[in-house]
Amino acid sequence: MANRDYVRRGKGANTGRRPAKKKPTGKKPWRSGLLAIILTCGFGYGLYLLNQDPEPAKPTPPAKTVSKPKAKQAKPIPPPPEEKWDYVETLPKREVEVKAKEQVVSAIPYIMQCGAYKTMAQADARKLDIAFQGLSSKIRKKENSSWYRVVLGPYKLKRDAERDKHKLQRAKIEPCAIWKETQ
Repeated sequence: MANRDYVRRGKGANTGRRPAKKKPTGKKPWRSGLLAIILTCGFGYGLYLLNQDPEPAKPTPPAKTVSKPKAKQAKPIPPPPEEKWDYVETLPKREVEVKAKEQVVSAIPYIMQCGAYKTMAQADARKLDIAFQGLSSKIRKKENSSWYRVVLGPYKLKRDAERDKHKLQRAKIEPCAIWKETQ
């Protein structure tokens, strides 16, 4: 049997068939529209009825009263107890003595470095960012190196350096490292 190449043959000639027409569905769109209008009107009428005030109830004539035995009277509520705690008066008068640790001042001051940059322009930009936070910084360059360091300080107490570091962190200026000055 000979092989046939169906790909090269291409699309076959139109045999004259027409595409089949879709049969209309039995649904009529006006029915669903009418149903929606009826439901909306019914909902609105229900809301109207709920909004109306009900008629006051007619008083019923009193029925013959039959005397019932009186229930036991409840015991009266006792008065609130006296407060037996005296902390309300004593706390405002009380004094607490706190002994603070002595701060140790180091002989070698602390410095904080907030970046090392290859170009002077980058270091100047970081110095400007730090200046906008109200802190003064310096740019240092070591003799043997081509790096420019942005340095704050010197600080006598590490606590002061930490305070400035947190201020810079809140301004998203990171990373900053604190160490003792070695120069």
